[in-house]
Amino acid sequence: MTSDERHAAVLSRYTDFVNPYLGRLMAFAGFGVEDHAEGCYIYDHEGRKLLDCLGGYGVFSLGHSHPKVVQAAKDQLDKMPLSARAFFSERTAELAEKLASITPGNLQLTFFSNSGAESVEAALKFARAASGSTEFISTYGGFHGKTLGALSVTGRKKYQSPFEPLIPGAKFVEFGDAEAVASAVTEYTAAVIVEPIQGEGGIIVPPPGYLRDLREVCDKMGTLLIFDEVQTGMARTGKMFGCDHEGVAPDIMCLAKSLGGGVMPIGATICTQRVFDKVYSENPLLHTSTFGGNPTACAAAFATIEVIEEEGLCEKAETMGEILKSALKKATEGSELIADVRGRGLMLGVEFAADEVGELVISQMNKRGLIAAYTLNNPRVIRFEPPLTITEEEAVWAANTFGDAVRETEEILTAL
Repeated sequence: MTSDERHAAVLSRYTDFVNPYLGRLMAFAGFGVEDHAEGCYIYDHEGRKLLDCLGGYGVFSLGHSHPKVVQAAKDQLDKMPLSARAFFSERTAELAEKLASITPGNLQLTFFSNSGAESVEAALKFARAASGSTEFISTYGGFHGKTLGALSVTGRKKYQSPFEPLIPGAKFVEFGDAEAVASAVTEYTAAVIVEPIQGEGGIIVPPPGYLRDLREVCDKMGTLLIFDEVQTGMARTGKMFGCDHEGVAPDIMCLAKSLGGGVMPIGATICTQRVFDKVYSENPLLHTSTFGGNPTACAAAFATIEVIEEEGLCEKAETMGEILKSALKKATEGSELIADVRGRGLMLGVEFAADEVGELVISQMNKRGLIAAYTLNNPRVIRFEPPLTITEEEAVWAANTFGDAVRETEEILTAL
Protein backbone atom coordinates (compact mmCIF):
# COMPACT_ATOMS: atom_id res chain seq x y z
CA MET A 1 0.00 0.00 0.00
CA THR A 2 1.43 3.38 -0.99
CA SER A 3 1.42 6.33 1.40
CA ASP A 4 -1.39 7.97 -0.60
CA GLU A 5 -3.46 4.79 -0.48
CA ARG A 6 -2.89 4.50 3.24
CA HIS A 7 -4.03 8.09 3.82
CA ALA A 8 -7.11 7.55 1.64
CA ALA A 9 -8.01 4.36 3.53
CA VAL A 10 -7.75 6.03 6.95
CA LEU A 11 -9.73 9.06 5.78
CA SER A 12 -12.42 6.75 4.39
CA ARG A 13 -12.71 4.92 7.72
CA TYR A 14 -12.91 8.25 9.58
CA THR A 15 -15.66 9.33 7.21
CA ASP A 16 -17.61 6.08 7.57
CA PHE A 17 -17.00 5.09 11.17
CA VAL A 18 -15.41 7.83 13.32
CA ASN A 19 -16.44 11.42 12.56
CA PRO A 20 -16.92 12.41 8.92
CA TYR A 21 -17.01 16.13 9.69
CA LEU A 22 -13.75 16.06 11.65
CA GLY A 23 -12.18 13.88 9.00
CA ARG A 24 -12.98 16.33 6.23
CA LEU A 25 -11.74 19.27 8.31
CA MET A 26 -8.41 17.59 9.07
CA ALA A 27 -7.97 16.52 5.45
CA PHE A 28 -8.67 20.06 4.25
CA ALA A 29 -6.03 21.38 6.65
CA GLY A 30 -3.50 18.96 5.21
CA PHE A 31 -3.00 16.65 8.17
CA GLY A 32 -1.61 13.20 7.47
CA VAL A 33 -1.75 9.92 9.36
CA GLU A 34 0.43 9.70 12.44
CA ASP A 35 2.79 6.72 12.25
CA HIS A 36 5.15 6.95 15.21
CA ALA A 37 6.64 9.51 17.57
CA GLU A 38 9.74 10.04 19.66
CA GLY A 39 10.91 12.93 21.78
CA CYS A 40 9.64 16.20 20.33
CA TYR A 41 8.81 14.74 16.92
CA ILE A 42 5.91 13.00 15.19
CA TYR A 43 6.41 11.04 11.94
CA ASP A 44 3.53 10.71 9.51
CA HIS A 45 2.53 8.12 6.89
CA GLU A 46 4.86 9.70 4.33
CA GLY A 47 7.82 9.59 6.68
CA ARG A 48 7.69 13.36 7.29
CA LYS A 49 9.23 14.53 10.55
CA LEU A 50 7.19 17.22 12.34
CA LEU A 51 8.14 19.17 15.44
CA ASP A 52 5.29 18.84 17.93
CA CYS A 53 4.53 22.21 19.53
CA LEU A 54 0.95 21.21 20.29
CA GLY A 55 2.04 18.47 22.65
CA GLY A 56 -1.34 16.74 22.68
CA TYR A 57 -2.91 19.89 24.16
CA GLY A 58 -0.52 19.60 27.08
CA VAL A 59 -0.23 15.80 27.34
CA PHE A 60 3.33 15.30 26.12
CA SER A 61 5.31 17.34 28.63
CA LEU A 62 8.03 14.68 28.66
CA GLY A 63 7.92 14.31 24.89
CA HIS A 64 6.73 11.19 23.11
CA SER A 65 7.64 7.76 24.48
CA HIS A 66 9.94 8.84 27.29
CA PRO A 67 11.94 5.65 27.95
CA LYS A 68 11.61 5.70 31.74
CA VAL A 69 7.84 6.10 31.64
CA VAL A 70 7.44 3.51 28.88
CA GLN A 71 9.55 1.04 30.86
CA ALA A 72 7.52 1.62 34.03
CA ALA A 73 4.31 0.89 32.13
CA LYS A 74 5.83 -2.19 30.43
CA ASP A 75 7.03 -3.59 33.75
CA GLN A 76 3.56 -3.21 35.24
CA LEU A 77 1.90 -4.68 32.13
CA ASP A 78 4.01 -7.79 32.53
CA LYS A 79 3.01 -8.07 36.18
CA MET A 80 -0.66 -7.00 36.35
CA PRO A 81 -2.08 -4.43 33.90
CA LEU A 82 -5.36 -3.69 35.68
CA SER A 83 -6.52 -3.97 39.25
CA ALA A 84 -8.89 -6.76 40.27
CA ARG A 85 -10.57 -4.21 42.55
CA ALA A 86 -10.79 -6.80 45.31
CA PHE A 87 -7.40 -6.04 46.90
CA PHE A 88 -5.17 -3.10 47.75
CA SER A 89 -3.19 -1.71 44.81
CA GLU A 90 0.40 -0.91 45.72
CA ARG A 91 0.95 1.32 42.68
CA THR A 92 -2.15 3.38 43.49
CA ALA A 93 -1.04 3.92 47.08
CA GLU A 94 2.49 4.90 46.04
CA LEU A 95 1.27 7.50 43.56
CA ALA A 96 -1.24 9.00 45.99
CA GLU A 97 1.51 9.41 48.59
CA LYS A 98 3.78 11.02 45.98
CA LEU A 99 1.08 13.48 44.94
CA ALA A 100 0.47 14.43 48.56
CA SER A 101 4.19 15.19 48.91
CA ILE A 102 4.38 17.54 45.90
CA THR A 103 1.01 19.32 45.95
CA PRO A 104 0.66 22.56 47.92
CA GLY A 105 -1.04 23.20 51.25
CA ASN A 106 -3.09 20.49 52.91
CA LEU A 107 -3.96 18.53 49.78
CA GLN A 108 -3.58 14.93 50.81
CA LEU A 109 -6.13 12.43 49.51
CA THR A 110 -6.56 11.51 45.85
CA PHE A 111 -9.42 10.10 43.82
CA PHE A 112 -8.11 8.67 40.55
CA SER A 113 -9.93 8.69 37.22
CA ASN A 114 -8.96 8.61 33.55
CA SER A 115 -9.19 12.14 32.15
CA GLY A 116 -9.39 15.82 32.92
CA ALA A 117 -13.15 15.95 32.48
CA GLU A 118 -13.56 13.06 34.92
CA SER A 119 -11.32 14.77 37.45
CA VAL A 120 -13.48 17.89 37.22
CA GLU A 121 -16.70 15.88 37.51
CA ALA A 122 -15.37 14.41 40.75
CA ALA A 123 -14.34 17.85 42.00
CA LEU A 124 -17.82 19.26 41.42
CA LYS A 125 -19.48 16.32 43.17
CA PHE A 126 -17.05 16.52 46.06
CA ALA A 127 -17.63 20.25 46.45
CA ARG A 128 -21.39 19.77 46.63
CA ALA A 129 -21.10 16.93 49.12
CA ALA A 130 -18.57 18.76 51.30
CA SER A 131 -20.34 22.12 51.32
CA GLY A 132 -23.99 21.13 51.29
CA SER A 133 -24.47 23.79 48.61
CA THR A 134 -25.16 23.46 44.89
CA GLU A 135 -23.96 26.55 43.01
CA PHE A 136 -20.61 27.11 41.31
CA ILE A 137 -18.76 30.20 40.15
CA SER A 138 -16.63 29.85 37.04
CA THR A 139 -15.16 32.24 34.49
CA TYR A 140 -15.96 33.30 30.95
CA GLY A 141 -13.55 31.59 28.60
CA GLY A 142 -12.73 28.94 31.17
CA PHE A 143 -12.55 25.35 29.98
CA HIS A 144 -13.10 22.38 32.27
CA GLY A 145 -14.21 19.60 29.95
CA LYS A 146 -17.16 18.47 27.86
CA THR A 147 -18.96 15.97 30.06
CA LEU A 148 -22.24 17.34 31.38
CA GLY A 149 -21.03 18.63 34.75
CA ALA A 150 -17.69 19.92 33.47
CA LEU A 151 -19.44 21.55 30.52
CA SER A 152 -21.80 23.32 32.91
CA VAL A 153 -18.86 25.29 34.33
CA THR A 154 -17.12 25.74 30.95
CA GLY A 155 -17.46 29.35 29.87
CA ARG A 156 -18.39 29.22 26.19
CA LYS A 157 -21.93 28.96 24.85
CA LYS A 158 -20.77 27.37 21.58
CA TYR A 159 -20.16 24.09 23.38
CA GLN A 160 -23.00 24.41 25.90
CA SER A 161 -26.04 25.37 23.81
CA PRO A 162 -26.64 22.05 21.99
CA PHE A 163 -26.78 20.18 25.32
CA GLU A 164 -28.90 22.52 27.42
CA PRO A 165 -30.34 22.41 29.97
CA LEU A 166 -27.08 21.74 31.77
CA ILE A 167 -26.46 21.21 35.48
CA PRO A 168 -28.14 24.23 37.16
CA GLY A 169 -26.41 26.68 39.43
CA ALA A 170 -23.34 27.83 37.46
CA LYS A 171 -22.49 31.53 37.42
CA PHE A 172 -19.79 33.12 35.26
CA VAL A 173 -17.60 36.14 35.93
CA GLU A 174 -14.63 37.69 34.16
CA PHE A 175 -11.35 35.82 34.60
CA GLY A 176 -8.78 37.77 36.59
CA ASP A 177 -11.37 39.76 38.56
CA ALA A 178 -11.43 38.57 42.18
CA GLU A 179 -13.88 41.32 43.15
CA ALA A 180 -16.38 39.92 40.65
CA VAL A 181 -16.06 36.53 42.33
CA ALA A 182 -16.59 38.12 45.75
CA SER A 183 -19.75 39.81 44.50
CA ALA A 184 -21.07 36.55 43.02
CA VAL A 185 -20.52 34.30 46.05
CA THR A 186 -23.62 33.61 48.13
CA GLU A 187 -24.58 31.22 50.90
CA TYR A 188 -25.53 28.74 48.16
CA THR A 189 -22.08 28.68 46.53
CA ALA A 190 -20.39 25.29 46.77
CA ALA A 191 -17.12 26.29 45.12
CA VAL A 192 -15.23 28.63 42.87
CA ILE A 193 -13.48 26.81 40.01
CA VAL A 194 -10.70 28.42 37.94
CA GLU A 195 -7.64 27.57 35.89
CA PRO A 196 -4.47 29.29 37.18
CA ILE A 197 -3.92 30.23 33.53
CA GLN A 198 -6.80 29.92 31.09
CA GLY A 199 -5.76 27.43 28.43
CA GLU A 200 -8.58 27.10 25.92
CA GLY A 201 -9.60 30.67 26.72
CA GLY A 202 -6.52 31.84 24.82
CA ILE A 203 -3.54 31.37 27.22
CA ILE A 204 -4.71 34.14 29.54
CA VAL A 205 -2.40 34.86 32.48
CA PRO A 206 -4.29 36.57 35.32
CA PRO A 207 -2.98 39.70 37.07
CA PRO A 208 -0.55 39.17 39.96
CA GLY A 209 -2.30 38.32 43.20
CA TYR A 210 -5.46 36.98 41.57
CA LEU A 211 -5.17 33.47 42.99
CA ARG A 212 -4.28 34.80 46.44
CA ASP A 213 -7.30 37.09 46.34
CA LEU A 214 -9.54 34.18 45.38
CA ARG A 215 -8.22 32.21 48.33
CA GLU A 216 -9.04 35.09 50.65
CA VAL A 217 -12.53 35.48 49.21
CA CYS A 218 -13.28 31.79 49.60
CA ASP A 219 -11.91 31.67 53.14
CA LYS A 220 -13.96 34.71 54.12
CA MET A 221 -17.17 33.36 52.59
CA GLY A 222 -16.67 29.74 53.63
CA THR A 223 -16.59 28.57 50.04
CA LEU A 224 -14.38 25.87 48.56
CA LEU A 225 -11.73 26.72 45.97
CA ILE A 226 -11.02 24.38 43.05
CA PHE A 227 -7.95 24.82 40.85
CA ASP A 228 -8.20 23.07 37.51
CA GLU A 229 -4.54 22.28 36.84
CA VAL A 230 -5.23 19.83 34.01
CA GLN A 231 -3.14 21.95 31.61
CA THR A 232 -1.05 24.04 33.99
CA GLY A 233 0.03 21.17 36.23
CA MET A 234 3.16 19.01 36.12
CA ALA A 235 5.78 21.71 35.42
CA ARG A 236 4.14 23.22 32.32
CA THR A 237 4.35 26.84 33.57
CA GLY A 238 7.80 26.66 35.16
CA LYS A 239 6.51 25.46 38.54
CA MET A 240 5.15 22.02 39.38
CA PHE A 241 1.67 23.58 39.55
CA GLY A 242 0.35 26.87 38.23
CA CYS A 243 -0.81 27.97 41.68
CA ASP A 244 2.76 27.61 42.99
CA HIS A 245 3.62 30.92 41.34
CA GLU A 246 1.56 32.65 44.03
CA GLY A 247 2.09 30.16 46.84
CA VAL A 248 -1.63 29.43 47.04
CA ALA A 249 -3.30 26.09 47.74
CA PRO A 250 -6.86 25.10 46.77
CA ASP A 251 -9.22 22.80 48.63
CA ILE A 252 -9.48 20.61 45.54
CA MET A 253 -7.04 20.26 42.64
CA CYS A 254 -7.72 18.60 39.28
CA LEU A 255 -4.92 16.94 37.31
CA ALA A 256 -4.75 14.87 34.12
CA LYS A 257 -3.16 15.26 30.64
CA SER A 258 0.61 15.18 31.31
CA LEU A 259 0.27 13.29 34.60
CA GLY A 260 0.54 10.03 32.65
CA GLY A 261 3.75 11.11 30.96
CA GLY A 262 2.24 10.86 27.49
CA VAL A 263 2.09 7.09 27.91
CA MET A 264 -1.08 6.34 29.92
CA PRO A 265 -4.30 8.30 30.46
CA ILE A 266 -4.93 9.20 34.09
CA GLY A 267 -6.84 11.87 36.01
CA ALA A 268 -6.58 12.84 39.66
CA THR A 269 -8.77 14.87 42.01
CA ILE A 270 -6.73 15.76 45.08
CA CYS A 271 -8.51 17.06 48.19
CA THR A 272 -7.97 18.07 51.77
CA GLN A 273 -8.88 15.68 54.56
CA ARG A 274 -11.86 17.87 55.42
CA VAL A 275 -13.35 17.52 51.94
CA PHE A 276 -12.75 13.77 51.79
CA ASP A 277 -14.32 13.23 55.21
CA LYS A 278 -17.50 14.92 54.05
CA VAL A 279 -17.65 12.84 50.87
CA TYR A 280 -16.63 9.37 51.96
CA SER A 281 -16.96 8.97 55.73
CA GLU A 282 -20.43 7.41 55.54
CA ASN A 283 -20.01 5.61 52.22
CA PRO A 284 -16.47 4.78 50.98
CA LEU A 285 -17.95 3.82 47.59
CA LEU A 286 -19.94 7.00 47.04
CA HIS A 287 -17.91 7.96 43.95
CA THR A 288 -15.83 5.36 42.13
CA SER A 289 -14.19 4.56 38.78
CA THR A 290 -13.60 1.07 37.41
CA PHE A 291 -10.35 1.96 35.66
CA GLY A 292 -9.34 4.97 37.74
CA GLY A 293 -6.04 4.48 39.55
CA ASN A 294 -5.22 1.30 37.65
CA PRO A 295 -1.69 0.06 38.35
CA THR A 296 -0.31 0.61 34.84
CA ALA A 297 -1.44 4.25 34.73
CA CYS A 298 -0.19 4.84 38.27
CA ALA A 299 3.20 3.33 37.48
CA ALA A 300 3.51 5.65 34.48
CA ALA A 301 2.44 8.69 36.52
CA PHE A 302 4.89 7.91 39.33
CA ALA A 303 7.71 7.62 36.79
CA THR A 304 6.56 10.90 35.22
CA ILE A 305 6.96 12.78 38.49
CA GLU A 306 10.40 11.25 38.97
CA VAL A 307 11.45 12.38 35.47
CA ILE A 308 10.24 15.92 36.13
CA GLU A 309 12.28 16.05 39.33
CA GLU A 310 15.39 14.27 38.02
CA GLU A 311 15.62 16.24 34.76
CA GLY A 312 14.78 19.62 36.32
CA LEU A 313 11.87 20.18 33.97
CA CYS A 314 10.27 22.94 36.06
CA GLU A 315 13.40 25.04 35.61
CA LYS A 316 13.75 24.00 31.98
CA ALA A 317 10.15 24.99 31.22
CA GLU A 318 10.80 28.43 32.66
CA THR A 319 14.06 28.93 30.74
CA MET A 320 12.89 27.50 27.43
CA GLY A 321 9.60 29.35 27.73
CA GLU A 322 11.40 32.68 27.82
CA ILE A 323 13.54 31.67 24.86
CA LEU A 324 10.55 30.54 22.79
CA LYS A 325 8.43 33.55 23.69
CA SER A 326 11.24 35.95 22.79
CA ALA A 327 11.87 34.10 19.53
CA LEU A 328 8.17 34.19 18.61
CA LYS A 329 8.04 37.94 19.19
CA LYS A 330 11.17 38.48 17.10
CA ALA A 331 9.97 36.22 14.26
CA THR A 332 6.63 38.04 13.96
CA GLU A 333 7.84 41.56 14.64
CA GLY A 334 6.14 44.07 12.36
CA SER A 335 3.38 41.72 11.24
CA GLU A 336 -0.04 43.33 11.24
CA LEU A 337 -1.60 39.91 11.72
CA ILE A 338 -0.16 39.51 15.23
CA ALA A 339 -1.89 41.14 18.20
CA ASP A 340 -0.01 39.58 21.14
CA VAL A 341 2.47 36.92 22.26
CA ARG A 342 1.97 35.84 25.87
CA GLY A 343 2.07 33.04 28.41
CA ARG A 344 4.16 31.55 31.18
CA GLY A 345 6.74 28.80 30.96
CA LEU A 346 6.03 26.58 27.97
CA MET A 347 2.34 27.44 27.92
CA LEU A 348 2.38 30.17 25.28
CA GLY A 349 -0.16 31.73 22.96
CA VAL A 350 0.05 33.94 19.88
CA GLU A 351 -3.08 36.00 19.26
CA PHE A 352 -4.05 37.19 15.79
CA ALA A 353 -5.70 40.51 15.08
CA ALA A 354 -8.53 38.96 13.03
CA ASP A 355 -10.72 35.87 13.02
CA GLU A 356 -9.93 32.74 10.95
CA VAL A 357 -6.31 33.74 10.32
CA GLY A 358 -5.11 31.07 12.72
CA GLU A 359 -6.54 28.25 10.60
CA LEU A 360 -4.60 29.47 7.56
CA VAL A 361 -1.39 29.82 9.54
CA ILE A 362 -1.74 26.33 11.04
CA SER A 363 -2.02 24.89 7.54
CA GLN A 364 1.18 26.70 6.52
CA MET A 365 2.93 25.49 9.67
CA ASN A 366 1.94 21.90 8.98
CA LYS A 367 3.32 22.19 5.45
CA ARG A 368 6.67 23.25 6.94
CA GLY A 369 6.83 20.45 9.52
CA LEU A 370 5.53 22.28 12.60
CA ILE A 371 2.44 21.24 14.58
CA ALA A 372 0.28 23.51 16.73
CA ALA A 373 -3.43 24.31 17.14
CA TYR A 374 -5.68 27.15 18.13
CA THR A 375 -7.41 27.30 21.52
CA LEU A 376 -11.00 26.03 21.62
CA ASN A 377 -12.55 29.02 23.37
CA ASN A 378 -10.55 31.60 21.45
CA PRO A 379 -9.75 30.58 17.84
CA ARG A 380 -7.71 33.76 17.37
CA VAL A 381 -4.99 32.24 19.56
CA ILE A 382 -2.52 29.56 18.46
CA ARG A 383 -1.05 27.71 21.42
CA PHE A 384 2.53 26.58 21.76
CA GLU A 385 2.81 23.77 24.32
CA PRO A 386 5.83 21.75 23.21
CA PRO A 387 7.47 19.05 25.30
CA LEU A 388 9.42 20.51 28.22
CA THR A 389 12.42 18.67 26.81
CA ILE A 390 12.57 20.93 23.73
CA THR A 391 16.03 22.34 22.96
CA GLU A 392 16.93 25.94 22.29
CA GLU A 393 17.71 25.09 18.67
CA GLU A 394 14.29 23.47 18.24
CA ALA A 395 12.52 26.39 19.94
CA VAL A 396 14.18 28.96 17.69
CA TRP A 397 13.44 26.86 14.60
CA ALA A 398 9.79 26.61 15.65
CA ALA A 399 9.53 30.38 16.08
CA ASN A 400 11.21 31.13 12.76
CA THR A 401 9.06 28.57 10.97
CA PHE A 402 5.97 30.09 12.53
CA GLY A 403 7.14 33.50 11.32
CA ASP A 404 7.51 32.12 7.78
CA ALA A 405 3.99 30.68 7.97
CA VAL A 406 2.62 34.05 9.09
CA ARG A 407 4.36 35.86 6.24
CA GLU A 408 3.05 33.44 3.61
CA THR A 409 -0.44 33.81 5.07
CA GLU A 410 -0.09 37.58 4.75
CA GLU A 411 0.80 37.14 1.08
CA ILE A 412 -2.22 34.90 0.51
CA LEU A 413 -4.57 37.35 2.20
CA THR A 414 -3.10 40.27 0.24
CA ALA A 415 -3.60 38.38 -3.02
CA LEU A 416 -7.23 37.78 -2.12
